[in-house]
Amino acid sequence: MTLITYLAHCRTCQNKQTARDAAIANLLPVYHSPLEQYDCEILNTPVEDAARFVRKGEWKPVDILRAYGKQVIKAHKQTNCLTEVMISDVEKWTAVWDSAQYDAPIVQLLKDAGAMPFVKTNVPVTLMSFESANDVWGATENPHVKGYSPGGSSGGEAALIALGGSRIGVGTDVAGSVRVPAHYSGICAIRCSVGRFPRSGNATSMAGQEGVMAVYSPMAKTVEDLGFFLKTVIDMRPWTYDHHVIPLPWRDVRDEMENKTVRWGILRDDGIVTPSPACNRALDNVIMALKSQAHEVVELCTSNNNPSVLESLCAASRLLNSDGGATLSSHFQSFFESNDPGMRLMLRYFSLPRWFKFLHWAFVKYLKRDQVWAALIKDWNPTSSADQWKLVSRREDIRAEWHKFWNESELDFIISVPNALPAVPHGGMKNGFVNCSYTLIWNLMDYAAGVLPVTKVDKEKDALTPQFRINNNAVARSAYKDYDANKMHGLPVGVQIVARRFEEEKVIWGLEKVKSVLEDVGDYYVVVEC
Repeated sequence: MTLITYLAHCRTCQNKQTARDAAIANLLPVYHSPLEQYDCEILNTPVEDAARFVRKGEWKPVDILRAYGKQVIKAHKQTNCLTEVMISDVEKWTAVWDSAQYDAPIVQLLKDAGAMPFVKTNVPVTLMSFESANDVWGATENPHVKGYSPGGSSGGEAALIALGGSRIGVGTDVAGSVRVPAHYSGICAIRCSVGRFPRSGNATSMAGQEGVMAVYSPMAKTVEDLGFFLKTVIDMRPWTYDHHVIPLPWRDVRDEMENKTVRWGILRDDGIVTPSPACNRALDNVIMALKSQAHEVVELCTSNNNPSVLESLCAASRLLNSDGGATLSSHFQSFFESNDPGMRLMLRYFSLPRWFKFLHWAFVKYLKRDQVWAALIKDWNPTSSADQWKLVSRREDIRAEWHKFWNESELDFIISVPNALPAVPHGGMKNGFVNCSYTLIWNLMDYAAGVLPVTKVDKEKDALTPQFRINNNAVARSAYKDYDANKMHGLPVGVQIVARRFEEEKVIWGLEKVKSVLEDVGDYYVVVEC
């Protein structure tokens, strides 16, 4: 961990950036030319239709590649979203389709389905942040408002899709890392249950962590693209590519859902971070649109004898970091390397003496009377094997409590905000790194959950008023340090649709239904065309 090691790290970063820039500069001249009308037609065509045109021989794969390649370059100039550029290789693949010596199962499946993996996109240094910045590639910009994050960990992918450089992509989600980028960047995403989507052969920053499993899941420009993408992958029998995938074929739930009274539960406030005016307005828009078509909508209360969101969050955060950050830290070669600001705080807290952390916990709980923050920092230490087993056992008890809650409430879906706030500014995870409860608790439950954009921040409608009350805890107060409706004006805001485990088809139906009712009342998010 010497200065020499750090200098070597800096050289490696510079070499990677130089290679990326050279790959872009050396593309065929057509990729640096303006978009033609034919290119725009391709970019604005849903994935299902584009695939049909290729199969019929009406479109050539190379024309699709070049249209998206042009837009990729534009998107990268605006957001710094790219890391690896394989477009020149794909030019050859479109002529003679040939795989690498070894591909991860999801990559092989996509190639076999006719997809062309042509770029990779930026992520945070540890994959544990709602920002996407690192020493190697720098920070990725939000595609709508400069100075803000596109989300994380799959933020580069979200930025690229939002700007039309692709219509579909694959990200990872362990605490909201495809759903929050969808919320921040104005696209759609679904968090699949463990075993529904291929995951073998993919790199991870937390190999062996199974308390809260990371899942690879689809991201897309529209709900229609998202549903088509996920169905196509499942119809390819992914369990024949990856031993982790369960043999569960795609189930068409449309007739079932259309011929029943669908019950939507609203998780208005999780008791930890109060939804901001902008996010609450998006939720209200959905509620009013559903009620306008006589859908059954009920407000949920997760207090008293119902499942505790706070206890769920505490269990998830301890399971996710039960090694005290040792695995994450092992990837750093030098003390001088930068880290995500939120992760830096977490690792620093892990390094403090246990006696000091106990005194701090007692101070927060009994003198500050902050029950939320006290619960989160309690026992914030590396976990022994015996205690890890107890945590897993408690996770199963919490899952049983939520299962009972769903049954007794007779729910089809839970709707909530994906995050209490819109996108954070660069460096904002220093204040908001614990603000993840609206997504992380469903990872603990292994529920299927999707996000779609609903509206954008409006500086007039969404400003904080004297009457607005923030939940009285350190997590909420810290997160709200970065809420500024004036600066956030124009940022996308989404909602989250949650169903139970292995109900991905149901989530897709729910996303489509919410989009439909919003369109019917003239209040749906308008996707930017190229």
